[in-house]
Amino acid sequence: MGWFALPSFVLTLLLLIIHTPSYTSSSSVLPLCNHDDSSNLFQFKNSFAVNTSFFEHLWWRWQAEFYCSSYPKTASWNNNTDCCEWDGVTCDTTSGHVIGLDLSCSMLKGELNSNSTLFHLTHLQQLNLAYNDLSASPLSSRIGDLAALTHLNLSNSALGGDIPFTISHLSKLFSLDLSRTETLDEMGYSKLRIDPSTWNKLILNTTNLKELVLDEVNMSSIGESSLSLLMNLSSSLVSLSLRDTKLHGNFPIGILGLPNLQELTLSDNQDLKVELPKSNWSTPLRILYLTDTVFSGEIPDSIGHLKSLNQLSLGSCQFDGLVPLSLWNLTQLTVLGLAENTLHGEIPSLLSNLKHLTVLDLSANNFNGHIPDVFHNLTKLESLSLDSNSLGGQLPPSLFYLTQLSELSLSANNLEGPIPSNITELSILKFLYLDHNLLNGTIPDWCFSLSSLTYMDLSNNKFVGPIGKFSTYSMETLSLSDNKLQGSFPNSIFELENLTELYLSSTELSGHVDFHQFSKLKSLETLDISYNNFLSINFDNNNVDYFSPSLAYVDLSHNKIDGVIPKWFSRNLLHKWKNIYYIDLSFNRLQGELPIPPNGLQIFSVSNNNFTGTVSSAFCNASSLSALILSHNHLSGLIPQCLGAFLSLSILDLQVNNFHGSIPTNFSQGNQFQTIKLNHNQLEGSIPKSLANCTSLEVLDLAENNIEDVFPSWLETLQELKVLSLRANKFHGTITSLSAEHPFPKLRIFDVSNNKFSGPLPTSFFQNFQGMKDLNDSTHHPPGLSYMTVSSRTTYNDSVVVIIKGHSMELVRILTTFTTIDLSNNMFEGGIPHVIGELSSLKGLNLSYNKISGMIPETLGNLTSLEWLDLSCNQLKGEIPMALTNLNFLSVLNLSKNQLEGMIPTGEQFNTFQNDSYKDNPMLCGFPLSKSCGNDEEQPPSVFAEAKESLFGWKSVAVGYGCGVVFGMFLGRLFIKTAKPLWLARLLCGYN
Repeated sequence: MGWFALPSFVLTLLLLIIHTPSYTSSSSVLPLCNHDDSSNLFQFKNSFAVNTSFFEHLWWRWQAEFYCSSYPKTASWNNNTDCCEWDGVTCDTTSGHVIGLDLSCSMLKGELNSNSTLFHLTHLQQLNLAYNDLSASPLSSRIGDLAALTHLNLSNSALGGDIPFTISHLSKLFSLDLSRTETLDEMGYSKLRIDPSTWNKLILNTTNLKELVLDEVNMSSIGESSLSLLMNLSSSLVSLSLRDTKLHGNFPIGILGLPNLQELTLSDNQDLKVELPKSNWSTPLRILYLTDTVFSGEIPDSIGHLKSLNQLSLGSCQFDGLVPLSLWNLTQLTVLGLAENTLHGEIPSLLSNLKHLTVLDLSANNFNGHIPDVFHNLTKLESLSLDSNSLGGQLPPSLFYLTQLSELSLSANNLEGPIPSNITELSILKFLYLDHNLLNGTIPDWCFSLSSLTYMDLSNNKFVGPIGKFSTYSMETLSLSDNKLQGSFPNSIFELENLTELYLSSTELSGHVDFHQFSKLKSLETLDISYNNFLSINFDNNNVDYFSPSLAYVDLSHNKIDGVIPKWFSRNLLHKWKNIYYIDLSFNRLQGELPIPPNGLQIFSVSNNNFTGTVSSAFCNASSLSALILSHNHLSGLIPQCLGAFLSLSILDLQVNNFHGSIPTNFSQGNQFQTIKLNHNQLEGSIPKSLANCTSLEVLDLAENNIEDVFPSWLETLQELKVLSLRANKFHGTITSLSAEHPFPKLRIFDVSNNKFSGPLPTSFFQNFQGMKDLNDSTHHPPGLSYMTVSSRTTYNDSVVVIIKGHSMELVRILTTFTTIDLSNNMFEGGIPHVIGELSSLKGLNLSYNKISGMIPETLGNLTSLEWLDLSCNQLKGEIPMALTNLNFLSVLNLSKNQLEGMIPTGEQFNTFQNDSYKDNPMLCGFPLSKSCGNDEEQPPSVFAEAKESLFGWKSVAVGYGCGVVFGMFLGRLFIKTAKPLWLARLLCGYN
C-alpha cells in the first residue's frame, strides 16, 4: 500500500511514536526539594508574621502598589509538600537545592536576625525580599555566607544600620539593590549606611556587577576617590542609581563615559557637583536622571551625541542660558525634564522632532515668546508642563488635539485670549492647570463635561460669564477663584460627589446659596468661597444632619454672612470634623457667642464680626492652634491664661475688643509666638516677664489699654522683635537699657507715645537700632515692595496703628522698610541725642509734647529717608539747622511751640512748608512767616495755596503706606495738584 496511502492521522501517530524519547520512571520525575533547605525555609517562614497594613503608612505606598501585587506568598508553604512547589521558591533541577527565593511584596513583618535559617541556604543565587517590613533590623553580617548570590534585592524593606563589610564577599553579584530602606525607629527616620572601606571592598570584589541601586542609602562618607573605583566596572556596569544618597563634592566625570552604561541616576544629591562631558561623549546611555544636583553654566552641546537617550531629567540643576540646538535632535526621547533652572529664550519649533515624547517638563524657567504650534507631531504626549515661565500669546490650537494627553500645566505665564471651545479630542485629560495667566472670554462647556477631568485650576485669570452646568462627576479639585465670573452659583456643583477641593473665592457670582447644600459633597476636604460680595450665603439652618467628615479647610471670610453660628456648625466642629485644621469666618456680620475650636485646629480666625460674650475656658483644649485671630469684635471678660502656654501658637490677635484683667503670665519656654496683638482693650496690671520666653516674637502691640508699669527693658533680649507699641497706657519712669549686647537689633517701629515716661531719651537704644539703618540697601533687600509676613498657613498680615501729625492711621500691611519712632506725649527731658542721625532708614520721628531742650542736632540732616518730623511742643532753642534742607522726602514738618530763633532755612522741601510748621516760636523769622529777618533775601513763593495746605502731608504719607510707597507718592501728587482726590484714596486704599 505504501506510506502515502496511510490516513493522515495514522501517519502523524507513527511519527510521534518514532520521535518520542523513552524515559524510565526514575528519570521522568524532578528531584524533590532538599530536606535541609525545606526545613530552613519553613523555620524562616515561622520567624515572620504577615502584616497586611504595612504599606498603609508609607509615603511610597503608591510605588509599592505600582510594582507589587501584594499577597502573603508564604501562606502556600506547607511542611507536607515539596518546597520546590512553594510560591516564590525556585530549585535546581538536578540537585533539588533552593537557588531562588522571591518573597517580594509578601507582607512579611519581623527581624532578619543573624540566627535566621535563611543564611543556611548557601546555594541561593537569587534573593528578593523587597517591599516587606524587616522592622529596622540591621543587615546581618551573615549575608556574606550566601556567596553564590548573583542577584540580591532588599529594597523597600525597612532595614536600618550599617551595611556589613561581609557584603563584599558576594563576588558573583550581577545585581544589587538596597534602595529605599528608610524606616522609623526610636531615634526617628533611619537609613542604611555604607562606609568607605565597605564600599571600596564591594566595588573591587564584584567585578561582574551590572546593576547597582543604592537609592536613599546614606553615602555621605563616600568621597570622590572611592566613587572613582566604579571605573573598574567599565566592562560590566550597565545601570547605576544613587539617588538621594547625601553624596557631595565632585562626581567623577569619567563614570558618565563608561562604555556599557545605559542607566545613570544621581538625582536629589543637592551638594553633589556633576560636570557633563563637553566632547567625545558618545555612549549607549538610555536613561540619565541628574535632577537636583549642582551644575553651573549652560547645558553642553555634547548632550546631542547621546543618540540612544530615551529619558533625560536635568531639573533643578542651576543650568542657565539657551537650550542647545543639538538636544532637539535626540529623536528617541520619551521623557524630557528641564524644570526649575534659569534657561531662557524661546521654545523652538524643533521641538516637533521629538515625536516619541510622552513627558515634557520645561516649567519654572525663563522661557519667553509664544508656545510653538507643533503639537500635531507629538501625538504620544501624555504630560506637558510649561508653567512658571514668561510665555505669552494665545494657546496653540494643536495642543487640544493630543489624544493621549492626561496632564496639561501652563500656569503662571502671560498667556492670553480664550480657551478653544469646540474640543473633543482630549478624551483622557485628567489634570488641567491654566491658572495665573491673562486668559479671557467664557469658560468653554467642555471644561464642565469632560468625563476624565479630575483636577481643574483656572483661577487668577480674566474669565467672564457664567459657570457652565457640570455633566461629569469625576471632578475632585475645582478652582475658579479670582475671575470676573457672573451669574448665579451653579447648583450642579453640589452633584460633584467626588469633589474634595472647591475654590471659588473672589468671583462676581451673585444670587443666594444655602450653605447646608455643601453637605451633599460627601468627600469635601477644602472649601473656599471667600470674598464674594455679591453672593448671599445663608448660614442659618439647623437641619443639617451630615456634613463631610473629611472637611479640613473652610474659608468663608469677606462675605456678608450674618446671624448666629448655627448649632449644626458648632456640633460638627467639635465632634465630626476630625481632620479640620483651618477655619476663617472673618469679615462677616456674625454675632452671638464664639464657636469652640477643637483640638487639632491650627488656624481659627473670626475677626471683624459682631461676636459678644467671653472666650470660653474650652478654648484651652485647642492647644494645637498656631493662629488665633479674634480681633475687632465685642468680646469681653478675661483672656484665658492657657493661651500663653500654647507652644504651637504663633499668632495671638485679640485687638479691638473689650477684654479686661491682666495679660496671661505663663508664656512658656520654647513657644512659637511671632505676633501678639492685645491693643485697644481694657487690660491692666503689668507686662508679664514671661514674654521674654517669646524668642521668635516679631510684633508686640499692647497700645491703648490701662497697663501700668515701668518700661520692660528685659524685652531688649528679643532679637527678632520688629514692632513694639506701648502707646496710650500708663507706663512711667525712665527708659533705660539693661546693657544687653545687642538690644532690639531688628526693631523698626518703636511707639511709646501717650504715656508718662520721664528722664532722658533712650540714647543707648538709638545706638543699637540696627533695623532702622540702611534698610533700603539693595544688596540686602530685593527690589520692589515687600511686607512683613508670619510663617503660618494663613493669609494673615501684620498690621499696626501709627500716629502721623496727630492722626491715627492703621497700616493694614507693614512694609519691611517702614521705620518710625514715636515718643510723643510723655515727660522726656534733656537734649535730642546726636546718634538719632545714624538711623538712616527712619521714615518718621515724633518727639512732640515733651520737655526736650537744647538745640536741634545737625545730625538729623543725615536722615535722608525721613518723611515726617514732629518736634513740636518742647523747649528747643537755637536755630533750625540748614542740614535739614537735605531731607528731600520730608513732607510733614512741625517745629511749632518751641523757643527756636533766627532765619528759617530755605530751599528744597523747606519751600513747601507753611506757617503751622513754625508757629509759636516768637524768635523765628523769614519765609513762610510774615515776620521779616531784616536782612534776609527775597523769599521764594509758596508752592501751595493756603486752602490746599491741610491736604498735603500725613494723608498722602498714610495712603502711601496703606497702598504701597510708590503708589502713595502718586496719590500724594494728586493731593497737591487737585486738592480733591479723596474719592480716589477711598476707592483704592479704603481710606476714610
